[in-house]
Order: sequence, then C-alpha cells, then structure tokens
Amino acid sequence: MSDLQLGCKRTDVGVIPDAWESTLLGNVVSLRRGHDLTERQRRQGPFPIMGSAGQNGYHDTAIAKGPGVVIGRSGASYGQAHFCWDDYWPHNTALYVTDFQGNDPKYVFYFLKGFDFRSHNSGGAQQSLNRNFIAPLPVSLPPLPEQQAIAKVLDDADALIDALEAVIAKKRDVKLGAVQEWMSGQRRLPGFRGEWVRHSLRQLGSFAKGAGVKKDQANSGDLPCVRYGELYTHHSDVIRGFNSHISREVAAIAFPLRCGDVLFAGSGETREEIGKCAAFVDDVEAYAGGDIVVLRPSIADPTFLGYLLNTPPVQSQKASKGQGDAVVHISAAALAAVEVDLPPTTHEQRAITAVLLDMDAEIAALEGKLAKARAVKKGMMQVLLTGEARLV
Repeated sequence: MSDLQLGCKRTDVGVIPDAWESTLLGNVVSLRRGHDLTERQRRQGPFPIMGSAGQNGYHDTAIAKGPGVVIGRSGASYGQAHFCWDDYWPHNTALYVTDFQGNDPKYVFYFLKGFDFRSHNSGGAQQSLNRNFIAPLPVSLPPLPEQQAIAKVLDDADALIDALEAVIAKKRDVKLGAVQEWMSGQRRLPGFRGEWVRHSLRQLGSFAKGAGVKKDQANSGDLPCVRYGELYTHHSDVIRGFNSHISREVAAIAFPLRCGDVLFAGSGETREEIGKCAAFVDDVEAYAGGDIVVLRPSIADPTFLGYLLNTPPVQSQKASKGQGDAVVHISAAALAAVEVDLPPTTHEQRAITAVLLDMDAEIAALEGKLAKARAVKKGMMQVLLTGEARLV
C-alpha cells in the first residue's frame, strides 16, 4: 500500500500536491548578475538602487523593469531576497530576476526568501551565489492562482509585521521624549514642585566591585547572574530577567546583589557606551560578575537611577571619564564623580518611574505580538511554499 496522502505525488523534490509541478529553479526565474555602480557614477534620480542588503540609494537610470527581486550574492547578505515594485538599478552585489517566466512576482519573492541558499554554495572560502550553479536545482511550483493566493496571505502577514514595527518605533520615540523631559525636570508630573537638587553619585550611596564568573561558568548552575557584557546586550535601565545562571561554587566568588543595586558595565568597546547601567530591583538571590561596578544607593530610588544614568547628559559624563582605547574602562571612583540632578523627593522619582515602567510594559507587550507575528509568518512560509498545507 502506498504511503502517499490522497492528492499527492512523489517527485525529485519530495512529496508535493498533484496540482504542483516538479521543475528546476532556472525554469521558475531567469537570474542575472547585477551591474557595477560606483559612488562617483551615481546621479540623483527616482530609481532605487537594489543591492545585496536591499535598497541602497537612488539613481537617474533604471536598467531593470519592476517588479523585481534581487538576491545577495555573498557576505552577510548572502541569499537574502528583496522585492522592488518600481524599475530599478540592480547592483553587482546581487543577482536579479530578469524574467519571472509567467510566475507571480510576489510569490517568487517569498519562494526565494525562504529558499535555503546556504546549502547550495558554489564553493570556496567565501560563500558565493552563482546563478549557473543554482539554476539546475529541483524545486516545486504551484499553479499561478495558488501562487497568487499564497503571496496574498504572506503579504497580509508582512503588513501586520510592518504595522507592529511602526507602532513600536512610535512608542519608543514617545518614551525617549518622556525620558528626556522628565529626567531633566523640563516637565513635571501634576502635583510636584520644588527645585531639583544636584548630587554626585558618591553622595547617593556606596560603591562596590563585581567579581568572578568566567565565560565558561555563565551557565554552570541555577543561580541568576549578571555579566558585564549583558548590560550592553540584554539589560536596559532595569534588569527584568537573567541570561546567565551560575553554580553555588561559582557564586561563592561572585558579588552578591541586593534589591536596589545599580549595576554599571566597567568595560566596553566605546567611550560613548561605557558605564551602561541597569537597576536590580528583584528580591531574589542573584550575583554580579567581574568588570561590573555596583552602586548601592541610600537616598534615591534605584529604578529612577537606572533610567536617569543612561540619559545622554549623564552618558556624556561617563564617556569623558572612560580610560583606554581598544578596550575602554571606567572605575568606581570615576563613576562616583558623575553628577546628576534629582527631584527633591523620592515620591516624585517613583511617580516618574511608574510612568516609564508602564511605557516599557506596553512596548514589551507589542514586541511579544511582533515576535509571535514573525513566528506565525515563518511557519506559514514553511508549509505554504512546500505544499505541506494548502489554502482553501
């Protein structure tokens, strides 16, 4: 008895629906290599320049008719597909479609976007996408009406993703404006008065230094830990979760955190970012690794400090106190000399913090929806472009 599902057939590319065609990639699209265009040759005009990473400026001449698809030939953009509705100039960093051979252009874009080009490298130390090398690859292809239906569904998914990205960008801009106004006293919440007071960080509490926790110890156990590099990559203003967990043995040589500590990265690659910080406000057992400077405030709200000490005016002070070139360092003594203006009461500090935390929670919820929308679209591409699932 055949193990094929009803309405399917076995082909060179695997099991596909009966209505689909087994063919070669070169029969789906004709690909050509893009054309060189130096900065000196560029002349301002209405036509997009499409390269390996997508649109890269405009030119006064188009040599390819839209709609079009370009695919990165090498480097970080190897195999990445980009769509362009208009006539365009295809740059020599990419391959481009000159003939869709009767197939739906948007479907071809999604098909190429989901294609595993990295499994079909033409060889050499540097990955390079060769049109002659990939043209004979077997692929499956649905009839034109189904192509159009699949493209419409994926387009709708992209529209949702684009809309969420736009909302998140707007919310971030609103938060940035709020931080700049409220953290400088330019704008006050209703009911609060009084002059803000200037303090040096040494007046706000005591400083300590993190210790221990090598890279290979970062996942040695179950105890939460913050490593200095994570202050640049994972923690922003407030520590909301942990990426490293250490064993009890490693914890014995690490620095134990207290709820309310403010953690600064003591090392970094640039002066502009040196000393990026985040407040630890959870009542859980946790530790700080080496190259972290810890401020234990006694007269200021720690969450407020987490936001305040990352604002551009404070960051510029930290940048001026950084030492070194290839690796930049900042010491506890240097951080202690940083000066900040604080609202006269911790009540006002906490009120400002509450508004910012609400903004962050709203942004995080939208980012969760965005991640889900991206995952849904990825799953849709996997099943729709292979015929594993069919649209009704």
